[in-house]
Amino acid sequence: MASYLVRGGLRLTGDVTISGSKNAALGIIAAATILDGPCKIENIPDVADINVLLEIIKSLGAEIRRDSEGSLYIDPMPIDSWSADNERVRSIRGSYYLLGAMLGRFQNASILMPGGCNFGTRPIDQHMKGFEALGAHVSIEHGRISLHAEKLKGENIFLDVVSVGATINIMIAATKAEGITVIENAAKEPHIVDVANFLNTMGANIRGAGTDVIRITGTPVLPAGGSYAVIPDQIEAGTYMLAAAITRGDITVHGLIPKHMEPLSAKLEEMGASIELGDDSIRVSIEAGSDLTAASFKTMPYPGFPTDLQPQTTVLLCTVLGTSRMFENVWDNRFQYIDELKMMGAQIMTSGQMAIIDGVPELSGAVVTARDLRAGAAMVLAGLVAEGTTEITDIAKIERGYENFTAKMRALGADITRIEN
Repeated sequence: MASYLVRGGLRLTGDVTISGSKNAALGIIAAATILDGPCKIENIPDVADINVLLEIIKSLGAEIRRDSEGSLYIDPMPIDSWSADNERVRSIRGSYYLLGAMLGRFQNASILMPGGCNFGTRPIDQHMKGFEALGAHVSIEHGRISLHAEKLKGENIFLDVVSVGATINIMIAATKAEGITVIENAAKEPHIVDVANFLNTMGANIRGAGTDVIRITGTPVLPAGGSYAVIPDQIEAGTYMLAAAITRGDITVHGLIPKHMEPLSAKLEEMGASIELGDDSIRVSIEAGSDLTAASFKTMPYPGFPTDLQPQTTVLLCTVLGTSRMFENVWDNRFQYIDELKMMGAQIMTSGQMAIIDGVPELSGAVVTARDLRAGAAMVLAGLVAEGTTEITDIAKIERGYENFTAKMRALGADITRIEN
């Protein structure tokens, strides 16, 4: 099992370029399997979750080719199975998008129960509600989800809770349903818009993505044949922006969409960081000799503050003198990593969905575990400012979502090494 060794105390400076969005790419790759022709997808990040999904759809029969520039060529026409039996299905959450794709293509779908990060209850009832509304019969037995429909027909679907996964999954299935499907109380995240834009580029008719009402007019044939570029990863961008603030550094993050970063940019500016916006870049800098002020954060669905930046931001609050608060309003158990920070000297008390953080003058190096993808990145950020050496174990979880993580960090001046134990 591999680990990262991080030696703290260095101020990070320089430039970093963001990779394509993991979350968008997962939805887009799954959506490509519903097409009636090949397509080219650019800006695909080389991360573990993406590679697992590609392995799964290849096992279904898809022809896949990837070039050195990060472009992916997918021909879904040879797919001859709608049952994903590959055990790797259990290792990632995004494999459930194949339910919507296979249902739309074959009116049948069957996959093992998907996995992913364990930080709270992540029900799929809203996915099933949507599929049933489209005309599918749903059964869940022995750890397997199976769907069957004689015909998919458009319907009005109101999501009881805002769900990114359900919004994407229903949207994919509905692209080939007869008539019009309306998803109300839909999630608005940028990667939902990206999946919709990809499908539209390939011949679908989807309107309203990015709002709480999405209207899909079913299209029996999606000819594909075009190319599409995945949006930048807003969570990767936010992680490097927070690395600048945590180390009181000066980092310019390139290749992002500044609007996607507004919830974080506004809070960093409120805390005293300097934020300079470019057309596709953000510079985060802390003036020498100055410090940041304590603040309160509340995670919310987009366009609110993203839950996937909550652990990294909590590390920042540990380095700011005074009392800060972090309210987690999306997941019910996303503070598991706080025990790791306490081993490094953090002063944090949790009560339900709230963490109260009293900033400390210095964290200290320790052996800590990456509890999940974003919590693992947070441990690296903590190690950047801790006295001595921090070892982060179980880093496979981090590498599920960050491309060239150590190389990018080292280019900014971090002392980080990947070791095989």
